[in-house]
Amino acid sequence: MIYSNRAEWLSADKKRIALFGMSGLGKTWAANLLRDEGWFHYSVDYRIGTRYMGEYIADNFKREAMKNPFLAELLLSDSVYIASNITFENLAPLSTYLGKPGDPAKGGLPFDEYLHRQTQHREAEMAALLDTKHFIERAEDIYGIGNFLCDSGGSICEVVDPEDPEDPILTALSQNLLMVWIEGSDAHTEELVKRFDRAPKPMYYQPQFLAAKWAEYRDLKGVAEDKVDPDDFVRWTYAQALAHRQPRYAAMAANWGVKIRAEDLYLVRNGKDFTSLIADALPA
Repeated sequence: MIYSNRAEWLSADKKRIALFGMSGLGKTWAANLLRDEGWFHYSVDYRIGTRYMGEYIADNFKREAMKNPFLAELLLSDSVYIASNITFENLAPLSTYLGKPGDPAKGGLPFDEYLHRQTQHREAEMAALLDTKHFIERAEDIYGIGNFLCDSGGSICEVVDPEDPEDPILTALSQNLLMVWIEGSDAHTEELVKRFDRAPKPMYYQPQFLAAKWAEYRDLKGVAEDKVDPDDFVRWTYAQALAHRQPRYAAMAANWGVKIRAEDLYLVRNGKDFTSLIADALPA
């Protein structure tokens, strides 16, 4: 760890953090709070949706527009411009492109196309994570900002091997930032599942996990690939995906960083509170 103990962290002129954990536990909230106090906020999901998948997303919009004769004519004559309006707070263009597998009549993607987009996301996420060092340097060089927070996506644990001491992504991150897991409680997990059930959203899955769950779901329901209800599948899979990720997050914290509790993060009101919270997580 770049800060091996509490004293090193508190005395550091440049505090650099990478927050990871389940989506919905406060990573972006904390980043926004610290950004207001002069920290640089690097959003991995935003980088994925702009630098690495922006063209895929825009092209998908255009394919849909070409199905409408009115819009198709305007597009072909360069009379309209179609682009993604992705922001740190609104990542809908990225999740919409990622999609859900199943019945096209219910908005689902053919499974082969879904797998293709999953692969695109995996490659994009790995590249965006490795871009972190560049943005640390960029923040200081251009803006003179030394305090840096990397707001990682919930699927970071799916693109690294926390048990491999030579994992290239975790090595690169830990050499430049303190890795901090936001650990949720059972109550947090229950609330996330309820929230997802109300509004199921696309997400990235580890390939082996996805293949196993796709086969298990179709066998359980007795349906062909093109008859799967997309929302029902992702609802059925979500809690299992969280359970799959939990030990991977824990290994990341144990082998590469530290952990804080989500309920403690919610008590943070300013940069000083955050600094103290991280200090308490480090060895004396």
